[in-house]
Amino acid sequence: MPEEHEIFTLKQVATSIQKAISERYHRLYWVKAEMHKLNYTNKGHCYPELVQKEDGKLVADMRGQIWKANYDRISKNFAEIVKEPLRDGMTLLFQVKITFHPLYGMSLDIMDIDPTFALGELHKEREETLKRLTKDGIINANKSLSFPLLPKRIAVISVESSKGLSDFYSVIKNNMWGYNYFFMLFTAQLNGDPAIEAIQTQLKKIEKVKDHFDIVTIIRGGGGEIGLSCYNNYELSKSIASFPLPVLTGIGHSTNTTVSEMVAYRNAITPTELADFLLQSFHNFSVPVKEAQRTILQESKQLLKNAKEGLTQEIRVFKGETNNLLHSFKHQLKDRSKTLLLNSNIRFHEEKRQLFSTQEKLKTGTNKIQSEHKYRLEFMVEGIKKNRNIYFSNQHIQLEDVGLFLKQSLPKRFEKEEERLKVLERNIHLVDPKQVLKRGYSIALFEGKVISENNPVKSGDKIEIITLNSIVESEVKQVKNIENE
Repeated sequence: MPEEHEIFTLKQVATSIQKAISERYHRLYWVKAEMHKLNYTNKGHCYPELVQKEDGKLVADMRGQIWKANYDRISKNFAEIVKEPLRDGMTLLFQVKITFHPLYGMSLDIMDIDPTFALGELHKEREETLKRLTKDGIINANKSLSFPLLPKRIAVISVESSKGLSDFYSVIKNNMWGYNYFFMLFTAQLNGDPAIEAIQTQLKKIEKVKDHFDIVTIIRGGGGEIGLSCYNNYELSKSIASFPLPVLTGIGHSTNTTVSEMVAYRNAITPTELADFLLQSFHNFSVPVKEAQRTILQESKQLLKNAKEGLTQEIRVFKGETNNLLHSFKHQLKDRSKTLLLNSNIRFHEEKRQLFSTQEKLKTGTNKIQSEHKYRLEFMVEGIKKNRNIYFSNQHIQLEDVGLFLKQSLPKRFEKEEERLKVLERNIHLVDPKQVLKRGYSIALFEGKVISENNPVKSGDKIEIITLNSIVESEVKQVKNIENE
């Protein structure tokens, strides 16, 4: 008979474990862990997932729980000291009580969270980001860009409902000098971890159309310092530092400058201060231009006055010199006119004499050429007459030969072609549709055309069958494919 074993129920085992843990771990412990997920519920309770990683690998994972009363107290204290809300992914120092429940298993009952430890972790993240950007050689890349002489086309990254953005627009649009700017808003969340990806996404969009903008502004206001740790993120700071246009920030806080603000071309404490900077940039350009405009107008008036006086003096001198030259030219013109008239008469008589001499030579030469051409023409006519008679004689002989050949060969050719026509007539008669129908065949038509591969029929189609003496109208019941049978 088998030996009997002592048997325990599952509840007995769970209760025993619960008792052992409560007796062994009866006090509170401080535990350092990463809060992977907060898991906040509608009832106000939280069931955070606590993990520990080494070299990027998960080495421990436990479930925690924060009851509503504790969570309200912990989250309020944490936000007041850290200036950040509790969020996923933070490494924190938890005060916990180790518990075991027969239904829910092992868990850590979180009684408190040390906010000063979180401050150290956030400061550590900030310092590590600065070190990486320095090592990459881009920490001052955006600051090294050339600032536009007149920054008028501005890409704005902000929330449309942000009070800081409203203040920024108000200062710009109500400036006393009437300076005009072009703004395009790229909306993005600016608080907490979602801001990292949101801002980077909009920076990538702006970079694709960077030629349409002079600068980029990141404007946040009304949220205090809560949710600013995202601006210490390495990837976001890198995107701002390496952006090809100057990036100006005005995220509305006065202490603990974030890395993103440090690497930006310029950081303003408030959106209003940033607006004042842009107006001052415009003013720095406008004032010298207006001063130059006034100087140019004054210098132009003086130059015009001096030029007018000089021109009046030059006109007086010009008139005197012109009258003297005209008088001198008038006498020269009379002398040259007399000389020209005399030389023209002499040249005219000389040319007339030469013309008469040339005319006599042309008459003599023309008569001689006519005589020579007449002789050559008569000689050519005699030659053509002789060649014509010989050619006609040869053509007559050839014509007689062709006529004799045609008389001999045409009758035979006519007989041969007549036989071919008779054969063709018999063949055509045999394929005459009437002759085919007389032999008992019929013709099937569909829509006036012979049924074939190019004019197929299907079940239900109306067709006509033509015989020798009748036309039969039929309906197709079934079409069989002979090849498939």
